[in-house]
Amino acid sequence: MTKHLLLVILLTVLIHLVNTLIYGVRLSGVRTGRLATAYSLFNLIFLISSTANTIQAPLLSSLVEGAINRGLAAVPPGAPAAVLLSSPVYRQELAVLDQNIRLVILAATGGTFLGGLLIPAFVRVFSRTILLFEEVGSVPRLVLFAFSPRRFYRALKNIRPATPETLRQAMRLRATMPKGFLLLNILITGIYTTGVLSALYAGALFPYYRTTATLLSPIVNGIAAVLLATVVDPTAAMLTDQALRGKRSEADIRQMVLFLALTRFAGTILAQALFIPAAELIRFVAALIV
Repeated sequence: MTKHLLLVILLTVLIHLVNTLIYGVRLSGVRTGRLATAYSLFNLIFLISSTANTIQAPLLSSLVEGAINRGLAAVPPGAPAAVLLSSPVYRQELAVLDQNIRLVILAATGGTFLGGLLIPAFVRVFSRTILLFEEVGSVPRLVLFAFSPRRFYRALKNIRPATPETLRQAMRLRATMPKGFLLLNILITGIYTTGVLSALYAGALFPYYRTTATLLSPIVNGIAAVLLATVVDPTAAMLTDQALRGKRSEADIRQMVLFLALTRFAGTILAQALFIPAAELIRFVAALIV
């Protein structure tokens, strides 16, 4: 495993860990009665994920470019794409690239699993942070106050992952939410997890027009974006608002957060199956365009 690949894997774990913790924001908002403040403060944490994405993207691209360039070096200059794709050297590069990208998807699964385990601890700490923000009145003062050595150490001591018994208790409760939006969350997560990765691999399958193929990731991600905006996000928001108005209990939102994390975990596993079909779809569309 190269240093580039290891760094990509670590960044992927971090990105999916933070994206899983987002589910806990709704529970913190219900617990404190300050949902808008909760989302506003979480943007500070989400900057970590955004920064990791910024670093990860060129590293991923360099892995693909390296595989393509090594394959091109093994065939005569200007050789047709069919010759390049049938070259034993290039086929080996594609096999290694396939394996590396699947490791990245596996890292997404690991980050989601870790994020799911940390949601209870995150909700406790984040709920206190929301209330602390009201006391200090500004984000800079909050950062200075919350990250004092004493408070930071105390927060770390309070971080305890979810126990199997906690998960079993939540699973035994009767689900009081629509099942459809949970199932769709699996599909959406699977598509989002593999969308850009499939586009990058499609570029390797269509090497002379790899930029075109890479930029076609919205063909795959667009399906997930529509489903997220029309079904999953509005349903989760509606359930959260019902809890804020007293029509649902906090336990309902706690269960919703658990199921969203579980379906997100399942979605990252589904991404392994979607990876190659999505890449072939993107390559097909790219071939139509050029």
